[in-house]
Amino acid sequence: MVLATITGELTRDQQLWTAALHVGGDSLIGGYSCLEAHGLKNWHRDEITLLIDDEAHYPPIAGVTYFRTRRPLSAWRASTALPLARVAPAALLCAAHEPSWRTAQGLLAAVVQQQLTTAASLREQLERMKPLRRAPKFRLLLDELEGGAHSLAEIDVTRMCRDHGLPRPHRQRRRKDAAGKVRYTDCEWDLPDGTVIVLEVDGAFHMSVEHWEDDIQRQRRLSQPGRLIVRCTTREVRDEPFQLAADLKALGLGVLCA
Repeated sequence: MVLATITGELTRDQQLWTAALHVGGDSLIGGYSCLEAHGLKNWHRDEITLLIDDEAHYPPIAGVTYFRTRRPLSAWRASTALPLARVAPAALLCAAHEPSWRTAQGLLAAVVQQQLTTAASLREQLERMKPLRRAPKFRLLLDELEGGAHSLAEIDVTRMCRDHGLPRPHRQRRRKDAAGKVRYTDCEWDLPDGTVIVLEVDGAFHMSVEHWEDDIQRQRRLSQPGRLIVRCTTREVRDEPFQLAADLKALGLGVLCA
């Protein structure tokens, strides 16, 4: 049993330590709580996940979920004071058992985009974890991440292009805007007449007034003769890819597929 000798609410680190010390042994903090401790942002879950040996038995702890596994937990431990699993195995195991496939994809994209690990490291770890649920789908996803996709929305754009006969875009192109600031565009296509179509995909955070005004300024400063900038939302590219593809073809992108 672990007793806290302080009054008041425990900090997140104290909660993690309490859960880990309660179990001890080779158990590790895993799941979303592990990845957040490694620095993952915007994926917080209140519940703490502990990875424990499949044969182990511990009394329940409020706010803690035990994930039983036969995998070699001692080999997964990160070089941190807290007994955390390393990012790659923690992310893959979490994504494999996440009920929503879309959330699972987003999680793996996020750990790469936030530079907690690389697509190559995830692929290497994936092969070590055979068998793993969703492994074939993960390999296809890692192809996209290794190809330059930085987010689930960019992966959705690639799928839209494949499904609707459009060429794959150039991603994260480095541009200087009218003020001389370096920018990276989400997706670009070069048309035969020299025109460049730029697609910027706006997530939910773009809807706030602050980001909305920043995006307007960004678009204005990136615009120039021969560069056509269009925008869509993550919801559109996810739920209405047929409409977005039709709009892009109407702008001339279909010429490349003739």
